[in-house]
Amino acid sequence: MPIPEFIVHTREKIGTDLMWLPSVAAIVLRDTTTDSPWAVPDVLLVKRADNGEWTPVTGICDPGEEPHHAAAREVLEETGVRAEAAALLGVGAVGPITHSNGDRASYMSVQLRLEPVDPAAEPVVGDDESVDVGWFPISTMPVTDPKWRLAIADAASQRRHPANFSPRLGLAKR
Repeated sequence: MPIPEFIVHTREKIGTDLMWLPSVAAIVLRDTTTDSPWAVPDVLLVKRADNGEWTPVTGICDPGEEPHHAAAREVLEETGVRAEAAALLGVGAVGPITHSNGDRASYMSVQLRLEPVDPAAEPVVGDDESVDVGWFPISTMPVTDPKWRLAIADAASQRRHPANFSPRLGLAKR
């Protein structure tokens, strides 16, 4: 589902004016399938149809929807993988962004780490938002955007050492 109906209806009234939207970034990790003692987790990624970039699954929360439910829903819709929220990684403002159709938006992004219900589940392209999906070892993932590389590193760090994890997203260092 590319644009939620509530946004389509709002855009009919406000055009391309700036909207403030709740969003999620779902970073799904699983134990690697390799036998290396230096193995790192695998991360579930989608290759976006709009810009060709590999990223974690992202999406917009429906009105009244909890972020952890939105993250699991988006992962299922976009990859066919059932996943459950395991940890909150951070919350912060992103944008403003001008999309290719001229719509402007800023997002309150909730980044969550999720774990697949079935770690052996093979992802499939679930909608027209992506052209490819897959599991990748974090050490060789095709993600190039520094913000996503940092978010995935945070997810791996939180997974490995939850008691020592400190979120970066949304926290300004003073």
